[in-house]
Amino acid sequence: MPAKPGPPHFATRLVQWQRQHGRHDLPWQVRDAYVVWLSEIMLQQTQVAVVADYFARFIARFPTVQALAAAPPDAVLAAWSGLGYYQRARNLHRCAQIVVERFGGMFPQTARELATLPGIGPSTAAAIAAFCFDERAAILDGNVQRVLCRTHGISDPIPSAATTRKLWALAHSLLPEAVDMAAYTQGLMDLGATVCKPRQPLCMQCPFAADCHARLSGDPQRLPVRKPSRGARPQRSTVMLWLRSVPGEQIWLEKRPPHGIWPGLWSLPQFETLEQATVHAAQCGRMVSQRALPAFRHVFTHFELTVHPLLIDLDAPQQAAERQGQWLSIAQAVQLGLPAPVRNLLLQNMTTAPADAPPIPHQG
Repeated sequence: MPAKPGPPHFATRLVQWQRQHGRHDLPWQVRDAYVVWLSEIMLQQTQVAVVADYFARFIARFPTVQALAAAPPDAVLAAWSGLGYYQRARNLHRCAQIVVERFGGMFPQTARELATLPGIGPSTAAAIAAFCFDERAAILDGNVQRVLCRTHGISDPIPSAATTRKLWALAHSLLPEAVDMAAYTQGLMDLGATVCKPRQPLCMQCPFAADCHARLSGDPQRLPVRKPSRGARPQRSTVMLWLRSVPGEQIWLEKRPPHGIWPGLWSLPQFETLEQATVHAAQCGRMVSQRALPAFRHVFTHFELTVHPLLIDLDAPQQAAERQGQWLSIAQAVQLGLPAPVRNLLLQNMTTAPADAPPIPHQG
């Protein structure tokens, strides 16, 4: 079933609203493709309030696509640490390298070409092309899906391939012929983020309040319709072994494999049981003390992980033959790409504040 007729003069009304009520002070609202691309990748699955600080630090550390392309992978992951969905960071790094190597440091200027780069999907490509190159290209992120479902009365469940096709067709049909593409694209984003919110939408502040199908139905939150949940997330648990040398308080970190949770990040070694963790610790040196720290839960997209940290102090520790990693100070460790819960665990339980870090030794 095609979408219902929506509010007339959709693009014109949206642009007028954006110019008067939209967001105009975001740090990435520029016509620099590198800046816009970086912000769009960060904003995937992450709210503006969270991204703002990370964006400022990241752009200060890697001010150009050339600087990002030349950076070591660990430096990129360290700057990304805490934003989650770390495949975004790996794609970001690879994309920067391709832009430098293949395009001379200049981003392609069409959505079609941009979408061929790692980590850039159709909606992200369209946003970059619209903001930086004035291309007439349609976006369809989660906020935009919600706006279109409500304004046009689309009750087909999402996510589904059929509904996505319908929404893409609608998004393309609504593109303005002779309206500021940057303002139109920003308007869709602003409306979904600040007014047409998932819960308690501010309908009376919306430019489409008079003829929005969802509002006129009396229950705007009913749309979009979500597919039924598959139930509670599966529960998993792990023992996270914090080996600490005495004296010196160096810690043992291992680089995780390229697949699975936290791929490619540095982390404390993990074991299925406390017994396995203590047996491994005994192989690394003479145990001086051990203490179980409070367990905590970390939520992933498809499961929840309960972490049981075990802190063991070792005298004159050695590297276990079958494990690859490094002994590092806390100050050195926090320079690396660490999973957010591991970083928090180390910083919350260390005995002294990290000083300026000496160089990280070559990996053994």
